[in-house]
This record gives sequence, structure tokens and C-alpha cells, in this order.
Amino acid sequence: MEAPIYQKISSLERGVITVIVMVGAFMAILDTTIVDIIVPKITAPLQTDYYGVQWVITAYMMASATMLILAEWLDKNFGLRKIYILGVAVFTLASFWCGVSSSLEEMITARALQGVGEAFIMATSQTILFSVYPPEKKGIAMGIFGLGVSFAPSIGPTLGGYITEYLDWRWVFFINVPFGILTVISAIFFLPETSLKRAKESLNFISFGLLSTFTISTLILLSKGQQYGWFNSDLIVYLFIISIFALLLYLLSELISKKPLIDFSIFKDKNFFVGFSVYFLLLGFSMYQLFYLIPIYFENLKQLSTLEAGIHILGMAFFIALFSPIAGLLSDKIGEKYVLYMAGILYIFSALVILPSLDYFTPSLKGALMLIPLGTSMGMFFAPATTLALRNLGEKTSLGTGLLHYSRFIGGSFGTAIATNNLYKYSYEHFDGITQMQETGFISQKLAEFKAMFLQSFDMEKAEKLSNALLYKLQSLYALSWSFQDTFFIAGLWGVLGALPLLILVYLDVKAKLFRR
Repeated sequence: MEAPIYQKISSLERGVITVIVMVGAFMAILDTTIVDIIVPKITAPLQTDYYGVQWVITAYMMASATMLILAEWLDKNFGLRKIYILGVAVFTLASFWCGVSSSLEEMITARALQGVGEAFIMATSQTILFSVYPPEKKGIAMGIFGLGVSFAPSIGPTLGGYITEYLDWRWVFFINVPFGILTVISAIFFLPETSLKRAKESLNFISFGLLSTFTISTLILLSKGQQYGWFNSDLIVYLFIISIFALLLYLLSELISKKPLIDFSIFKDKNFFVGFSVYFLLLGFSMYQLFYLIPIYFENLKQLSTLEAGIHILGMAFFIALFSPIAGLLSDKIGEKYVLYMAGILYIFSALVILPSLDYFTPSLKGALMLIPLGTSMGMFFAPATTLALRNLGEKTSLGTGLLHYSRFIGGSFGTAIATNNLYKYSYEHFDGITQMQETGFISQKLAEFKAMFLQSFDMEKAEKLSNALLYKLQSLYALSWSFQDTFFIAGLWGVLGALPLLILVYLDVKAKLFRR
């Protein structure tokens, strides 16, 4: 029997491999959030509007999520090393293409290609890292990986804000090129093949086509639902029907196929089932809501610039980076499930108690400091959740990795859609509530005071218009402030739901202790 790869390499080689893999993974994850920042900047150069630019983000997500489905098949047929190098090369080439794009169609095509590269990177990098560390250090390996997975999205607004303010939006893409070239060259010379030798398999094109159809239609539905009014739109209804039928036909195809696309026996491993569920629900449906909401809170409600908002998020990002490797070390020392319990409790407390207290009147610095417990909990989440899910998979590690990142994309798309919808809904509800419940005598008095103030500089007609506009602005400001508080709280409730699978581990622990007695 061939010795595992971690027994064949030295500590120095392991360190080099870790750096090579993490640079690629960090670039790929960073581009999922940093591009959101440049959306207002690229509408004019690409001769489109805000809704057109949204396809730049959606195309990336669709391509990446679809190709992640092939993680295990790619490993079996080509090996992790080749796919990782190809992924970084494709990602780098596509980044350059994005930077020189002059039309919306060109940018969408380049971003889709970039998404394919991202999928190849994420489908292989985590498995490679997991393979080169011995069993007693799997936790620290996932802590290092978690540093990139969690730190990159949180640093995206800061880096994106700096680049757009002091350089040019195209450098958001160009910055990937030198790092990508160096990573490809380093990987060619220093990255060993970590795949286990297995027989090559043919691809189940029917199942892949059906699952891809479900994935693409679902992602378009979620990203465009708010724009088209959800189920008031025929397009959204059609997409919903297509996604449901595609999913049902996919499941039927898998049941009758001799070579299914996904080996669902992987979910018999209780640890993987719990890890996957937590990834999908806690990370996707809850944490991704907060990744989306926090920059908007500082920019839209606190009226900070993109760069200033990014700087205020730096504290949270720093604690994510700090606690990711710490959580990995603790996972190896005391067990990943106990670290996950601590992370879950701290996250739920932060999301349900601390964040809903943020409002317009919260000083910006205080708001930034209030994000530190959240950053700590996020940093403590990724290493134990991933280690728990992958530790016992063996030959199915590639499949497990692909499914985890696929669930991150789908769950995160749901989370972002929920946050967007709730923010708009609660804002309208609070505005209506303010206008219906306000005392007319008091409002008339305030309007008179505003008008008297404006009459010092303007004529009567303009003073009246400015007074009404100021009142409207105040009402909108309070409505948005309360809307953020409600939306933060709902995101926390989704976190409670996402943490429920952890009760399976608690039950198994209690059962094991009682059995020993």
C-alpha cells in the first residue's frame, strides 16, 4: 500500500505547498466580494445600467457553482495538481480579460471564464491542503484555509475601496495577474500530485446537465428576483418551475443511473452531514447575509465612503484572520466539534444581540468595535466545520470539498437574496408606519420651523419644497435605520436554524457517554 503524501514530504515542502495553494484560493474567494464594490464605477465604461452590471456578478456565480459539481470527477480523471494549475491559469487569463473588457458582453464572458477558474481552484486547493497534513494537524490545515475563505470576503470592501479610489477599477482584476503567474510557475515546480490512484470514470452528462440547469436557474432567480418583483414576474415564475423540475429530474436520473454523478452515500457519515448542513445554513443563509449587509450599513446608512466603510470593517477582518488558525489548533487539541460549539454560541449572540443594536446614531468607531465578536466567531467557524466534514472521508474528500463549496454558493445566494428582500421590505414597512402614526400637529410645527430656517436663504416656494424634502429624508433615515436592525436580527435567526444540526453531535456525545456508563 502506497504511503500517504504527508509522510513523503518535509515540513519545508509542506509550508511551500501551503503558500502555493493559499495564494490561489485567496485570489478566488476575494473576487467573489471585491467586484461588488466596483459596480457603480463600471456602468459607464461598459455602457450599461446597474441591472446590466449585475450579470457580471451572476455569470461568475453560475459558472463557478456549476463546475464545482465536477470536483470528484476531475480529481479521478486528471488529478488535483493538474486541475489546480489549470484553474489558476484560467483565472489569471480571465482576470486580464476582465481588466481590458470594453463592453458588457465581453465582461460577462470573461467573468464566466473566471468563475470556471475559481471552481477548479476551490475544488482542488482545500483537498490538496487537507492531504499534505497528517491526521493530528488536519485542524490547523483547515484553520489556514479558513483564514483565506473567511478573511478574503471581509477584506474585499477595504481593498476594493482603496483600488477604486486611488487607482482604477480595472486594477481590481489586473492585480490578480502577477500573483496568478507566480502561482502557476511555483505550482509547476513545487506542487506534488496528491490524488490517490483511482480508475478513470466517464461523466454522467444527463445528471450533470440537469443539476447545472437547476443551479443556473436558481442563481438567476435569486439574483434577479428583487429587480423583477419576485413571483409577480413571469420570468421568475418560469425560472422557479424550471429549477424545481430540473431538480426532480436530476434526482430521478441519479436513482436509475448505474454511475450517478454524486455518491450520496457520503451523507451517511454523520460528521459530513452535520458539516455540510452547517455550511449550507449557518454560513450560506446567515453569515452571507451579514457579509452583504455590513458594508451597506456603513455606506448607505452611516454615509461613509467605500474606502472608509472598508476601513471600519478591517477590525472584524483582522479577528477573522487571527482566530482561524487558533481555531484550527484548538480543533486538533480538544476536537473540532467543541470549537464549533463555541463558535456557534458566540456567533448567535453577536448576530441576535449585538448587531441589531446598530443604528444610525451608533458612532462609526463604536460600530466597528461591535463587529469584533462577530469576526471572532466567524474566524472560529471555518476550521472546525471543514475539519469535521472532511476528516473521515478518505477517497471521497474531493467530493466532500466540492459539495461544501457548492452549498456555500447556493446557500450564500439564498442568504443575499433574503437580506436584500428584508432590507427593502422592512424599510417600506417602517416608512409607512412613520407616516401613519405621526402626530399631524407636531409635524406641522416642525415643517413651519424648517420653512422659517430656509426662508433666510430662499423664496417661499423653494423653502416649502426643501422643508418637505427634509422631513421625507428624516423619515427615510429612521425607516432605513430600523430596517437594518430588523434585517440583522432575521439573519441571526437564520443562524439559530443553521446551528441546529450541531444538536446531532450533542445527542451523539450524550448517547456515547450514557452507553459507556
